[in-house]
Amino acid sequence: MPAQALLRLLTAAAAAFCLAALSLVAFKTFALGGRAYLSEPHGSGRKGVLYAFGRGMLEKESVSLHLPTFAGGLFFHAAVFAALLYLALVILAPSLALPRQAFRAVFAAGAAVGAALFVKRAARPKLRRLSCPDDFAANLLVDAFLAAAFLHTLDAATEPILLGTALALFVYVPFGKIRHCFFFFVTRLAFGIHFGRRGTLPGSAGRP
Repeated sequence: MPAQALLRLLTAAAAAFCLAALSLVAFKTFALGGRAYLSEPHGSGRKGVLYAFGRGMLEKESVSLHLPTFAGGLFFHAAVFAALLYLALVILAPSLALPRQAFRAVFAAGAAVGAALFVKRAARPKLRRLSCPDDFAANLLVDAFLAAAFLHTLDAATEPILLGTALALFVYVPFGKIRHCFFFFVTRLAFGIHFGRRGTLPGSAGRP
């Protein structure tokens, strides 16, 4: 097997390991809290979920008081998901003519925003005191992944760099803080369903 094909296979295996590890933790968490409701619902879990992923995001104090940082973080995470899609196309459809120019600006801007967030965390004393080595390592690893994806849009010969960086990222995710990208959706979903059913979230009260 050619070295590049082997590296693609290893990266795909690392991605599968990452997803399986995160899914296992989520399953164990919900299994521990799998208690049946005894009371009648006072609201809609569906409306609660809509609130949790919509208006509820903007009404969080951490967002409303730091809108520029929130916007930067939102774009940064969007760039990461775009890079994961790009990586999937590289691995699963290597002969496909990728729309490199469509991704290039997103990856470059995402890496720049990630670097700016790193500098902000390191430069501000309050943020620095709240941070641990994992915060900095996670940021640098994701920035490296975005930079590698950007390089690949310029030169396909840099694919080993992209695959090697992605492999390291997938192995790291289940053990580091980057796993919040997965559990963010899990926790917001659980939050919306539970408190929406109780009718305590704005717009969720009334008949389910």
